[in-house]
Amino acid sequence: MTDDDATSRRIALAWRELRRGASGPALRSHLLGPNGPELEQAQLDGLEILASVPDGWRMSDFADAMRVDPSTATRAVNRLEQLGLAERLPGTDDRRVVVARATLAGRRMINRVTTLRAIGMERLLEPFGEAEREQFAEYLDRFVDSIDRLVAELAREV
Repeated sequence: MTDDDATSRRIALAWRELRRGASGPALRSHLLGPNGPELEQAQLDGLEILASVPDGWRMSDFADAMRVDPSTATRAVNRLEQLGLAERLPGTDDRRVVVARATLAGRRMINRVTTLRAIGMERLLEPFGEAEREQFAEYLDRFVDSIDRLVAELAREV
């Protein structure tokens, strides 16, 4: 095994652990409250995206923003709607279009989650100096860009 292989393996394992830790019950309880709704990470991400546009999202645009197929986006909105965190409305320009948006309860939840996430992020980054944080952010930006490129390439291959 080369050093490059070992490094790639370390990064892959770290990515797995990041995903597992970020979706774990302790963190979810911290963000949503001990008696909060049973939301999967993708549904919480969806609510955050819905709350980012007050007038709502066309379902196709929402699916694109979520980076999922439309049926997955529809299921996410269904769940959020059942919990009173999102609603569907007819489009203002074209009544055949369905627009999804966060309800007041959904926006309040996202505001709380955003605040708690920022506090948690500060705690996570405490061991890192300012220059290290900047470098880490740069690496993460580049990593996300690389993921987007790979996903686009794979989509063209299908």
